[in-house]
Amino acid sequence: MSNVIPDTMRASIVQEGGKVAVQEVPVPVLKSNEILVKVYAVAQNPTDWKKPGTIIGVDFSGIVAKLGDDVSNVKIGDHVSGFTHGGYYTDYGAFAEYTKVESDFVWIVPPGTVTHEEAATMNCGVFTVIQAFYHPSRLGLPNPPTPPTGKWFFVYAGSTSVGLYAIQFARLSGFKVVTVASPRNHKLVTDFGADAYKDPDVVEKIRNVTGNSIQLALDTNADETSQLLTVRTFGPEGGHLIVILPPREAAVKERPDVKIQFTLLYTALGREFSWPSTTFPAAPEDRAHQIVSLVKFSELVKAGYIRPNPVKIWEGGLEAVQEGFDYMREGKLGARYKFEIHSNVTQLSQPCQAILASKTSRKYPSEGIQWHTTESTARDSSAEVVKENDDIQIDPTPDYFAMLTVTVVS
Repeated sequence: MSNVIPDTMRASIVQEGGKVAVQEVPVPVLKSNEILVKVYAVAQNPTDWKKPGTIIGVDFSGIVAKLGDDVSNVKIGDHVSGFTHGGYYTDYGAFAEYTKVESDFVWIVPPGTVTHEEAATMNCGVFTVIQAFYHPSRLGLPNPPTPPTGKWFFVYAGSTSVGLYAIQFARLSGFKVVTVASPRNHKLVTDFGADAYKDPDVVEKIRNVTGNSIQLALDTNADETSQLLTVRTFGPEGGHLIVILPPREAAVKERPDVKIQFTLLYTALGREFSWPSTTFPAAPEDRAHQIVSLVKFSELVKAGYIRPNPVKIWEGGLEAVQEGFDYMREGKLGARYKFEIHSNVTQLSQPCQAILASKTSRKYPSEGIQWHTTESTARDSSAEVVKENDDIQIDPTPDYFAMLTVTVVS
């Protein structure tokens, strides 16, 4: 990588009407606590949202190219990954040749662990789960890894990107995990729940598997249908449910003994913002927790406890960003996709299977996961529970990807 930083760069800019286009814009100017990252790969999320004139994109992986005057925790040449509030500012956003970010808001990718392609996928989904599970004002679980608790944890929509990471972290926190998902889900997260659950006995089956003992859960879809189903899985003692969209009144009324709490990762950046029309004040406690979590997550990756979600490369570079958004809207992707931004790289990954846990994986345990699947009515509506100690697969078909990558020739 050249040490010469240009004055301008190519970036995906939001246009009127919600479309995006590649434009030449100034390379961001750093504040004293910020770093400039040469972006090698970025990942798209269903949460990407846009206002005209801003740089789109949240998740990124790249190489540190320049340091602000007060930065001492990273150095030029480090492989780092992180997330930023894309689609909101004119000088912050990941879908560009360079992105700027506060130096405390990246995790250093341990050498020999994951690629740029994989690291870019390990941000928004990962840290949504970390915020939900370990922040003292959310579930407040002990930091992982922790010994087995013998207790059950429920994840709604476990084959989504957030869902896959939730399963990993719940297991790492000592829980046995039960989840519901369509094994051939190619829909967006917002479509996932309503079409997947046609089995009228799914709640009863979950209660049977868990001994009617659920007290903690994460709903990665969070519409009214999914929140209602989730609270109905809870045992008689009630409990605590984290949702990634605001609580629905019907679910609150259904189980008043279950605390339903909304969490939104953007609060971890410590700045006031609006989403989509609600103003969220600056949350210094969320910011402080995120900074500590980034360091701890790097250690978990180095130790082999967390593995990236499946990735598919989407060719076309920054010019293909709009095509990628359209692909997501059509419901052809299980969760998210990722762009690769790297000089003179053109490759397309081989079809892969989403393996959650296998006996040959590094340190991730498969024991104790119950994978309850129900297909849509267009297929077989029967349910299947994967027994303990089995290898766990999300989808046996070769065209399932949790992430999609796009090569950019810069």
